[in-house]
Amino acid sequence: DVAYLRSVLPSSTDDAFFEYLATLDASEVTVTAIPEGSVVFARVPFLQVKGPLLVVQLLETTLLCLVSYASLVATNAARFRLLAGPDVKLMEMGLRRAQGPDGALSASKYSYIGGFDCTSNILAGKLYGIPVRGTIAHSFIMSFSSLEEVQPRELPPRAGGDPVDVPSLAVSWLERVYFQGLLDTYCVRRSGLPNFCAVALALHQLGYQAIGVRLDSGNLAQQSKEIRRALRACGARFQVPWFGNIPIAVSNDISERSLEELSREGSEINMIGVGTNLVTCPLQPSLGCVYKLVEVNGSPCLKVTEDEEKMTIPGVKSIYRLHDDAGHPFMDLLALEEEPAPGAGQELRIRVLGRLGETTKVIPSAVERLHRTYFQDGQVCEPLPSIPEVRIHAQESLSQLSPSHRRLREPQPYPVAVTEKLHRLFLELRQATE
Repeated sequence: DVAYLRSVLPSSTDDAFFEYLATLDASEVTVTAIPEGSVVFARVPFLQVKGPLLVVQLLETTLLCLVSYASLVATNAARFRLLAGPDVKLMEMGLRRAQGPDGALSASKYSYIGGFDCTSNILAGKLYGIPVRGTIAHSFIMSFSSLEEVQPRELPPRAGGDPVDVPSLAVSWLERVYFQGLLDTYCVRRSGLPNFCAVALALHQLGYQAIGVRLDSGNLAQQSKEIRRALRACGARFQVPWFGNIPIAVSNDISERSLEELSREGSEINMIGVGTNLVTCPLQPSLGCVYKLVEVNGSPCLKVTEDEEKMTIPGVKSIYRLHDDAGHPFMDLLALEEEPAPGAGQELRIRVLGRLGETTKVIPSAVERLHRTYFQDGQVCEPLPSIPEVRIHAQESLSQLSPSHRRLREPQPYPVAVTEKLHRLFLELRQATE
């Protein structure tokens, strides 16, 4: 690495710089962070890094690369989960539209953390233990031109006995399936659903149970209702009780708007596959995470701009989440590290960001300290959760939010505040720069 840097930096670069780079030691770095999967609001520092200046500066790009896209996809997935509700299964299927294989793996991992149930990306399943699900491809169905091409043809009954010719058995059932429905490799009412039912009934006769159907075009809500009526009618006619509950999955460029329409119209859908609009995050293609210096050699520092929202909040800070009587978080509070922690039931005088000119008094029913130390003295010092554990924590964090903060359309702004002492430091540093 040092040799490469020598080749691209000016020849006049001091040799002592390269010698110093070869001695860098990350053991002097301390990292504190809000636990993975937690809900984090704007202006709240979810990661703090302490250490030698050059080392922590070198970490900037790496850390932002690791957390920005991860947070963006997990947030996007959480929005889909909130729109779909708790009962519908969500399948991530964005591998073919993702930004390369690494982006696809990241999207699979972080959409699962954000609330999706499974992925069609088998490599993500292998590497991360995410449940894998998939369906038959249109191209596979189209590759057959006749039942004579189906091999092998025979399947033994589940309970034992001589193998049975399944295509012939399915054809005999097809003659008894008299209704019309919609499945859409060929978008033909008289093809998809009757053929599925014929095969499913043939399998049932042999002791097996069909997994489900998938729709990939057309009016998904309306089709799902028609298919459910047909499945129930088929189950009643042939006395197969589970037939009416066969899962119906849908795909086809599903977006937040699609989910809102499905919810508004009502449907019989059990699983939704989301690809492009999940992994590419078209509503917000990037997340504006920043990494700013707030203290150097024990002295707080402040970046001053004309835009107050872009000013940094100086000093090393502790972060607290304040909860109301109902258990919902109602405010995050930034305090200087040396300040005593606020207590439950204690009246606090604070300044809300965006309204720094006025003092506000709040009395939290509970106080949660958000930051934990994860890396210190060259060692990971906090047990790192598994991906399923992070996923559970993410859903719990979302469920704690009050409905007014959690809604996706015109949510009530969530306030972030600073203590009076931190506000005074901010004013002092700002005045010193004028």
